Formats: sequence, C-alpha cells, structure tokens
Amino acid sequence: MDIHKFKVFASVFRHKNFSKASKELNLTQPTISNHIKILEEEFDLKLFERMGRTIIPTKQAEVLYEHVMEIIKSADILKKAVKAVSKDTRGRLVIGASTIPGVYLIPGIMSKLKEEYPSISFQVLISDSKDIVESIARHDLLLGIVGAKFDNEQIKYLPFVEDELIAVASPALIKNNHMTLKDLVKLPMVLREEGSGTRRETEKLLESKGISLKDISITGIFGSTDAVKQAVKAGLGLSILSKFSVADELKYKILKEIKLTDTKMKRRFYFVTHKKRTLPRLYDAFLERLLISSGLA
Repeated sequence: MDIHKFKVFASVFRHKNFSKASKELNLTQPTISNHIKILEEEFDLKLFERMGRTIIPTKQAEVLYEHVMEIIKSADILKKAVKAVSKDTRGRLVIGASTIPGVYLIPGIMSKLKEEYPSISFQVLISDSKDIVESIARHDLLLGIVGAKFDNEQIKYLPFVEDELIAVASPALIKNNHMTLKDLVKLPMVLREEGSGTRRETEKLLESKGISLKDISITGIFGSTDAVKQAVKAGLGLSILSKFSVADELKYKILKEIKLTDTKMKRRFYFVTHKKRTLPRLYDAFLERLLISSGLA
C-alpha cells in the first residue's frame, strides 16, 4: 500500500487546492495531480470536481478521506513502533563464546555494559570455536566470539583483541624455562580437544615448523582450559595456553612460563556474525562496547 499517495490526497482534500498541497508536501503540482489521477484510476471514481482554480471533493472523496486518515494514523504508529524496537536496548543478550573470551574477557565488559543499560541481562554459551561458528551459520546464535577462523562463506569475521599463546608447565616439571620449539615438543604435552581455537592455533604453529602431532608425546586431551591447567599443575605435562587464561597462575607462581627462544605465538579473537543477518540494537550496543574496550572503535 502506497501511503505517500494517500497523504497527497489528504492534503489536497484539506486545502481544496493543489497549489497549497504542493507547498505543504514540497512536491510539484504535476506530481500532486498525478497521485490523484492514480487514485481515481485505482478506485474507478472521481475524487474532485475541478471548477477553474477551485476543486470540490466528491461524496466518494469524503468517505475515502475518513478511511485514509485512519490508514495514515496506523502507518505512523507502526513506524514509531518499528523505530522504537530498533533502538531498544532491553532484554536478554545471548552470546556464543569460545573459552578464553567467554571466561576471561567478556564478564568484565558485560559489567560495564550493565552500568549503561541496566535493563539488559546476559547469557554466555561457552563452547569451542568450531561449534560457535556452526551455530551462527545455522542461525541458532546471532553473535559469537572465537579464537580461530574456519572456512564458511556464510560467516563474517571482525577482528577483536590480540592474544598470545605461551608454553606453561609445573615448576616441578622443568628447570630450564628457555628453549626452542623443537626442544619443547620433546617433552610430554597436554592438549585441548579438536575444535578448540587454542588447539587449532597450536597445530598451525607446529605445522609451520614442520612438526606433526604424531611426533609428540601427548599425555592427555581435555575439553576445557581449566582441565588442561589442572593437568599441567599436577605435572602431567606442559601445554600451550592463552596468556589471559594463566595470568593468575603465573602471578602466584603456580605455573611457570617456558619462553621460546625462536618462536612468538600470537593470535586474534574474532567477532562472528552471519553475513545475511542484521543485529538488533541490543547486540549492536554490546559490539560497540567490545570494540571500544579493545581500541578498535
């Protein structure tokens, strides 16, 4: 339904004059006349009697005017309602996140966002990066934060903060905390499960140095970063983990960092969205806050 031509008709009806309607709507008189002509053709009736410069509405126009005003009013209400939804920052924010951003980064940012928008609540679904990406592709989630990219044409990746992967071990397990990567992989290792962003980045690093997982003594594979940390603390082996995830353990010397003399392990976290989905205002506010906090906005 073309609301615009109804507004033209209503203006002409009120003013009983094409010129005044033209000025009110900032349209040319030929445009005004054309809209009226289209309406008359659509309804197959005459709306105005033209008496020189004066126009007189017909009985049919009087009936149409009453209904047109209701339509215009309803359209305005609908427009305001849709705009209000687009600006609404109330409700629940559901975010999919891989372990490191979900556990060690997002909670603090959510606390700050809650101060700005007290009427929102949060639900963070922690899973590995691959599962988060697949959930976005299936439209089960609107927004995710992951630690690795996966090939998927439906997914849009937006860079977030940079992370450093470091090798850590129990102080009792090693004495030398400086070594090359090839010396490191001679020691027993504990890994995250397949699909984990940390595991994927570790594999990519090793492959770039010509090292296969088959050549490594893997003493355990665990489904969470905390489980890996507990295994490393118990002396099961060393591991490669996000520096964010072991900040407290390093501070209190529960774990020791093994500094690699020939390798730096950097990676980036990414926001994940579906290329064909538009984020609601609530999600946009969250995304803006994250970009500001990371210095990317």
